[in-house]
Order: sequence, then C-alpha cells, then structure tokens
Amino acid sequence: MRRPRARPILVWPWRQGNEVQLLREGEQFFARMLGAIEAARQYVLLEMYLLESGIIASRFIEALARSAARGVHVAAIFDGYGSLGLLATDRARLMQAGVQLQIYNGLHWRKWLRNFMRNHRKLLLVDGETAFIGGAGLTDAFAVAGARGTPWREIMLQVCGPAVGDWQAAFLQTWNREADELALPPPQNRAERAQGVPGRVVLSAGWRRSPLANEVVTRIRTARRRVWIMSAYFVPSRRFRKAMRQAARRGVDVRLLVPGALTDHPWVRYAARRFYGRMLRKGVRIFEYQPHMLHAKMTLCDDWASIGSSNLDRWGFKWNLEGNQEIDAAPFADLLASSFEDDLSRSSELDTHRWRQRHWLDRARESVAGALDRWAERWRPPPP
Repeated sequence: MRRPRARPILVWPWRQGNEVQLLREGEQFFARMLGAIEAARQYVLLEMYLLESGIIASRFIEALARSAARGVHVAAIFDGYGSLGLLATDRARLMQAGVQLQIYNGLHWRKWLRNFMRNHRKLLLVDGETAFIGGAGLTDAFAVAGARGTPWREIMLQVCGPAVGDWQAAFLQTWNREADELALPPPQNRAERAQGVPGRVVLSAGWRRSPLANEVVTRIRTARRRVWIMSAYFVPSRRFRKAMRQAARRGVDVRLLVPGALTDHPWVRYAARRFYGRMLRKGVRIFEYQPHMLHAKMTLCDDWASIGSSNLDRWGFKWNLEGNQEIDAAPFADLLASSFEDDLSRSSELDTHRWRQRHWLDRARESVAGALDRWAERWRPPPP
C-alpha cells in the first residue's frame, strides 16, 4: 500500500570503507553498467533524467528486458520531460518485459510552474551491491555521436560498499512518493572494504534548502589549496560566486572548467559568461573545453570531492531533484585532479585582456541571457 508522504532524507551519514572507481568515458561506463545489469540476481533500480531512443537506449532496454525475463525485479523512474525522446514503442518494450516503470512529473498544461520541477538524477543500482552515479543520460550523444561526431565528455562513479544502501534508500523514497512500495531485500555486502574510502550520499530536492549546495559552499569557503569545479551549465548563485572569489583572494588555486562554443544550451553559456569578468579579476582561472561538448560535473576542494548530477546552478537547486556522491580521501582526490588536468590540456584559458576584447555580439548575447536569467530567478517553485 502507498505510504503517506514524508519529508525526504537529503543527507546521509559518512560511511567508511567504500570502493569507488572513476569511469571517464561513455564506452567505459556504459559497458560497466550493462555488465552489472546482465549479472543481476535479484533486482535492478534505474533512475534517469535523459533518455532518447537510439543505440544506447536499445542496449539498456534489451539488458533490462533480459534481466526481467530471468526473474530479476526491475524498476525504473524516468523524468517526464527528460524522457520525451524515448519512443512509445521503447516504453512499451520495457513494460511488456515486466519492468515496473514510473514517470516523474509528466508534463501537463494545468500544472503550470510544476512542469519545471524535474528529476535530474542519474542512478543505476544492482542487487544493493553496486551503484553507478554521475551525469550521463541514456542517449547516443554520450558514446556514439555527439557534437562533431564525437561523444560528449562525461564521468561516472561506480560505488561498492556501505554507501550503496543509502543510494537504494534515496531511490525508494522517490519511488514511494508516487507508487506502491517496492518489496526489495535489504542491500547485501555492505561491509567496509579494507582499502575503501569515506563516502556520503547528499541530495537536493528542488523546493527545499539544499544540503548539497550548502556543503559545496562550505568546502569552498574552508579550502586551503584548491577549488576545482567542472560544470556543464554553471550559472551560480551569488554566494557561490562570492565564495569562489574569496577563496582566490586568500591564495587558493581556484579553477573553473566549463563548455566552450560546443554546447547544447548556448544561452545558458551566455548567462554564465556575464559573471566571468569579475571572477577573472579576482583571480579565478576559467577554462573552456574545446574538443566537444563538456557535460561532466565535479567539484574538488582539497581532498574532498563531489560527483553526480548537479551542475551547481541555481535553477537546478531550485527546481530539480539532484544527487551527488561525496568522497574525502587524498588518493582519490589526486586521481580526480589528474583527470581534471588532462581535460584542462584540451581547454582554452580565458584571461582578463582577452575577455575585455571579446566581440560586441557576445556582450549583447550575455546581456540578453542575463536578463532572461534574472526574470526566471523570480519564479518560485510551488510547495510539494
């Protein structure tokens, strides 16, 4: 039976002994995810914002259908807007295979502002043993043919250990808001790994004050060595911008990696660029990724990292369900830093001189995008 709505848990305790692997490219993380689905014994849980019919979506539909045919319990939450590109025939294939499918906040004109409330999380969980978290959707853009025929740049995490149980609880509290409770066994193999790292699950629920955002700002404010941020759609709030400028002024290495001209939302890029001048003057280093579309999301403050679905943009914190995995361990932070520096080598760094010399048309676009952003900022989400 359906449970009464309860205030969602948005932050879980720190868990010791998690095994965390960084997966850098679409072919790598999609292969791992599909392999985990094929090996599932009891259940598969999938929570996904962006889905689009094509090669990648078909691979996952077939894997989920095969698992369901073996008697594995398969349940999926798809966002009502992000999954519009998934053909009705593909949805029918999933349901005919026995997959329990829930659509989060399907679009309807009577909902008005509620249509902006989206489930932006990306989570795959198998048997309570393995979780995949990051920013990738199930579309061909991440592995087959993105901008200029190259896949979008994305990262995912594969997590095993105690934190997986918290990701399962996060999925279930979203599922149980709109459907009957899933009968699942408790997560297995949650024992701490001897070589594991501390990890914590942190969520954002749109209309509520976000502990995910609060923790990132706190870490920026207390960082001593580095604040490195990678974001696909970075339109930060005033307190984010202030925290970054203050960190740079006290000598912290502050770097921001964002998309270059190759982006699927150019007006979001222009809205963000209107903040660059002041940040550059205060010592923040800004890089624009060049080879293809940058879609990855990562924050690294000293040895603490946060990776998941959040772009750290104020629209997302106001309207979206988001989910990130936090890790606090020097070896993993060094691995992330190496990956970040590799991406910087493929990027173009902005400087104050070049910024002042940018084309007048870019300035005009930034002004228009900024006006639209300020107008949208006045909207308030309705209560849940």
